[in-house]
Amino acid sequence: MLTPFHLAIQVRDLEEARMFYGEKLTLPQGRSSDSWIDYDLFGHQLVVHLNPDLGMNGQVPQISNPVDGHGVPVPHFGVVMEMDDWREFAERVRQVISGFVIEPGIRFEGQAGEQATMFFLDPSGNALEFKAFRDIAGQLFAT
Repeated sequence: MLTPFHLAIQVRDLEEARMFYGEKLTLPQGRSSDSWIDYDLFGHQLVVHLNPDLGMNGQVPQISNPVDGHGVPVPHFGVVMEMDDWREFAERVRQVISGFVIEPGIRFEGQAGEQATMFFLDPSGNALEFKAFRDIAGQLFAT
Protein backbone atom coordinates (compact mmCIF):
# COMPACT_ATOMS: atom_id res chain seq x y z
CA MET A 1 0.00 0.00 0.00
CA LEU A 2 1.29 3.43 -0.94
CA THR A 3 1.27 5.81 2.01
CA PRO A 4 0.39 9.50 1.64
CA PHE A 5 3.08 12.13 1.39
CA HIS A 6 3.17 15.44 3.26
CA LEU A 7 4.24 18.56 1.40
CA ALA A 8 4.50 22.07 2.80
CA ILE A 9 4.83 25.00 0.39
CA GLN A 10 5.00 28.76 0.79
CA VAL A 11 2.34 31.14 -0.48
CA ARG A 12 2.17 34.93 -0.51
CA ASP A 13 -1.45 35.23 0.66
CA LEU A 14 -3.62 32.68 2.49
CA GLU A 15 -6.96 33.95 1.15
CA GLU A 16 -5.58 33.83 -2.39
CA ALA A 17 -4.38 30.26 -1.73
CA ARG A 18 -7.76 29.33 -0.23
CA MET A 19 -9.53 30.56 -3.36
CA PHE A 20 -7.11 28.66 -5.61
CA TYR A 21 -6.78 25.32 -3.80
CA GLY A 22 -10.18 25.24 -2.12
CA GLU A 23 -12.47 26.96 -4.63
CA LYS A 24 -10.81 26.47 -8.04
CA LEU A 25 -9.23 23.04 -7.52
CA THR A 26 -11.95 21.99 -5.02
CA LEU A 27 -9.49 20.33 -2.65
CA PRO A 28 -11.03 19.55 0.74
CA GLN A 29 -9.66 21.82 3.46
CA GLY A 30 -8.50 20.46 6.79
CA ARG A 31 -7.15 22.31 9.79
CA SER A 32 -5.89 25.85 9.47
CA SER A 33 -4.49 28.78 11.41
CA ASP A 34 -3.66 32.38 10.63
CA SER A 35 -0.41 31.23 8.98
CA TRP A 36 -1.21 27.90 7.25
CA ILE A 37 -3.97 25.75 5.72
CA ASP A 38 -4.09 21.95 5.27
CA TYR A 39 -5.56 20.47 2.07
CA ASP A 40 -6.34 16.93 0.98
CA LEU A 41 -4.48 16.64 -2.33
CA PHE A 42 -6.01 13.41 -3.64
CA GLY A 43 -5.25 11.58 -0.40
CA HIS A 44 -2.00 13.41 0.37
CA GLN A 45 -1.44 16.26 2.82
CA LEU A 46 -0.62 19.61 1.25
CA VAL A 47 0.00 22.49 3.63
CA VAL A 48 0.23 26.04 2.36
CA HIS A 49 2.26 28.29 4.67
CA LEU A 50 2.12 32.06 4.57
CA ASN A 51 5.40 33.72 3.63
CA PRO A 52 4.69 37.45 3.72
CA ASP A 53 8.19 38.11 2.36
CA LEU A 54 6.97 36.91 -1.04
CA GLY A 55 4.74 40.00 -1.18
CA MET A 56 1.64 40.39 -3.32
CA ASN A 57 3.65 40.68 -6.54
CA GLY A 58 6.33 38.15 -5.59
CA GLN A 59 6.41 34.54 -6.66
CA VAL A 60 8.46 31.47 -5.88
CA PRO A 61 11.51 31.56 -8.22
CA GLN A 62 11.80 28.79 -10.81
CA ILE A 63 13.82 27.52 -13.70
CA SER A 64 12.65 25.25 -16.49
CA ASN A 65 14.19 22.21 -18.12
CA PRO A 66 13.44 21.12 -21.69
CA VAL A 67 11.48 17.86 -21.82
CA ASP A 68 9.75 16.60 -24.96
CA GLY A 69 9.74 20.07 -26.50
CA HIS A 70 8.33 21.83 -23.42
CA GLY A 71 9.89 23.92 -20.68
CA VAL A 72 9.08 21.95 -17.53
CA PRO A 73 9.10 24.20 -14.45
CA VAL A 74 11.44 23.27 -11.59
CA PRO A 75 10.63 22.86 -8.79
CA HIS A 76 7.16 21.40 -9.20
CA PHE A 77 4.93 18.92 -7.42
CA GLY A 78 1.71 17.08 -8.11
CA VAL A 79 -0.06 13.77 -8.21
CA VAL A 80 0.03 10.71 -10.46
CA MET A 81 -3.59 9.77 -11.11
CA GLU A 82 -5.55 7.05 -12.85
CA MET A 83 -6.14 8.00 -16.51
CA ASP A 84 -9.91 8.42 -16.16
CA ASP A 85 -9.45 10.57 -13.03
CA TRP A 86 -6.85 12.67 -14.85
CA ARG A 87 -9.21 13.26 -17.80
CA GLU A 88 -12.01 14.33 -15.46
CA PHE A 89 -9.70 16.63 -13.49
CA ALA A 90 -8.25 18.11 -16.71
CA GLU A 91 -11.73 19.02 -17.94
CA ARG A 92 -12.58 20.61 -14.60
CA VAL A 93 -9.40 22.69 -14.34
CA ARG A 94 -9.68 23.86 -17.97
CA GLN A 95 -12.73 25.80 -16.74
CA VAL A 96 -10.85 27.62 -13.96
CA ILE A 97 -7.17 27.81 -14.95
CA SER A 98 -5.96 30.36 -17.45
CA GLY A 99 -2.43 30.26 -18.72
CA PHE A 100 -1.30 26.65 -18.40
CA VAL A 101 2.50 26.29 -18.39
CA ILE A 102 1.90 23.07 -20.36
CA GLU A 103 -1.64 22.44 -21.63
CA PRO A 104 -3.26 19.10 -20.77
CA GLY A 105 -2.07 16.53 -23.28
CA ILE A 106 -0.16 13.32 -23.98
CA ARG A 107 3.65 13.25 -23.79
CA PHE A 108 5.96 10.55 -25.15
CA GLU A 109 3.08 9.13 -27.18
CA GLY A 110 3.77 5.58 -28.33
CA GLN A 111 6.97 5.40 -26.24
CA ALA A 112 7.91 3.95 -22.89
CA GLY A 113 6.64 6.37 -20.28
CA GLU A 114 3.66 7.59 -22.33
CA GLN A 115 1.70 9.89 -20.05
CA ALA A 116 -1.04 12.44 -19.84
CA THR A 117 0.21 15.59 -18.14
CA MET A 118 -0.51 19.24 -17.43
CA PHE A 119 1.36 21.98 -15.62
CA PHE A 120 0.03 25.21 -14.15
CA LEU A 121 1.05 27.70 -11.46
CA ASP A 122 -0.75 28.71 -8.31
CA PRO A 123 -0.98 32.47 -7.63
CA SER A 124 2.29 32.37 -5.66
CA GLY A 125 4.17 30.77 -8.55
CA ASN A 126 4.27 27.19 -7.21
CA ALA A 127 4.25 24.85 -10.21
CA LEU A 128 1.86 21.89 -10.11
CA GLU A 129 1.88 18.85 -12.38
CA PHE A 130 -0.91 16.33 -12.65
CA LYS A 131 -0.18 13.23 -14.70
CA ALA A 132 -1.38 9.74 -15.55
CA PHE A 133 0.58 6.93 -17.20
CA ARG A 134 -0.79 4.67 -19.92
CA ASP A 135 0.86 1.77 -18.02
CA ILE A 136 1.35 3.00 -14.46
CA ALA A 137 2.69 -0.30 -13.14
CA GLY A 138 5.38 -0.47 -15.79
CA GLN A 139 6.20 3.22 -16.11
CA LEU A 140 6.07 4.98 -12.74
CA PHE A 141 9.65 4.16 -11.79
CA ALA A 142 10.96 2.90 -15.13
CA THR A 143 14.66 3.19 -15.75
